[in-house]
Amino acid sequence: MNWKVRIQNPVFWGQIIVGALLTVLAYWGLTPKDMTTWGSVWELIVRTFSNPYCVFLMLSNIWNALNDPTTSGLTDSDRAKSYDKPLEK
Repeated sequence: MNWKVRIQNPVFWGQIIVGALLTVLAYWGLTPKDMTTWGSVWELIVRTFSNPYCVFLMLSNIWNALNDPTTSGLTDSDRAKSYDKPLEK
């Protein structure tokens, strides 16, 4: 997998962060308006990582961001492995 290029791609990070955040908010029945203090954010993080099901859901979202369904297994295509930076369109 071409990690160097993936970590440079803002879309990759968006998939990871949004996937994990929305999973957590949906599971606990919260909205971003409920996260108004650092204390409430920290409490949510602790509750989430204390719940195996929530951890599983977040890992599933990370898997979906990593996985390229056009290749076999958890890898990039030969073309994607040859990139030095994210492909610009």
